[in-house]
Amino acid sequence: FWAPSPTHRTVQSAAREAGFSVSAVSLTTLSRDELVDAMHHLHDQGVEGIVLIAATDDAVAAARSEEAVVPVVVVEGDPLTSRWTVGIDQVGGARLATRHLVDSGHHRIAHLAGPLGWAEARAREQGWREVLDEAGLPWTPPLRGDWSARSGFERGSRLAADPDITAVFCANDQMALGLLRAFHEHGRRVPEDVSVVGFDDIPEAAYLIPPLTTIRQNFTEVGRRAIEILRAAIDGTGGPETQIAPELVVRASTTRATGEQP
Repeated sequence: FWAPSPTHRTVQSAAREAGFSVSAVSLTTLSRDELVDAMHHLHDQGVEGIVLIAATDDAVAAARSEEAVVPVVVVEGDPLTSRWTVGIDQVGGARLATRHLVDSGHHRIAHLAGPLGWAEARAREQGWREVLDEAGLPWTPPLRGDWSARSGFERGSRLAADPDITAVFCANDQMALGLLRAFHEHGRRVPEDVSVVGFDDIPEAAYLIPPLTTIRQNFTEVGRRAIEILRAAIDGTGGPETQIAPELVVRASTTRATGEQP
């Protein structure tokens, strides 16, 4: 069992409720070599299965290399590349966020994306593009951050310089936090001038200025299903559905577009 993100709390709780004892290994980097070393460390402890919470390409490759030894459930992994995976419908969440902006009359909707090596980032970008294509609206390649508030601030300064952009979908709430600061410093009011939607619904999202419209992920359900899938994999039986529907939480960072839009 390896878990380097806050989601590990729900997975650990679900594992204990299912009667498993839990060992956790946290890493400071996500290189494939370190991931494999961590799995070998758990193998040496005689674990029956591993839950891997890190949807990077290297993490998925490491999981596939270890599946012959014990089952490895990848949280938020790509179902096309992971044998056992569970997570939120990332494409669906991005579609909810982008559709909310389109339905609010926005025609120039930028995307602040996560790093390409993450399946979640690619899925959220895909959902954004799909909705814009379906609405017949133009899109330009997204700016790409690293999930941090700092990268949101730095990319946000570039987005603030484009007066045609009236809405931004951020791939996570931390980058949205930095984006809000950048818009404030450049005199772009949120939501009067630019609407902003995040993803995750972190605890701080409701207390930002303005409170952040975002996509809520049910991490408790993710943890429960991850353990159900792991138990099924250990027993050699079929597991539950792997995709969990997200929820749009509308707050004060979005409003209807004003004025003529191209």
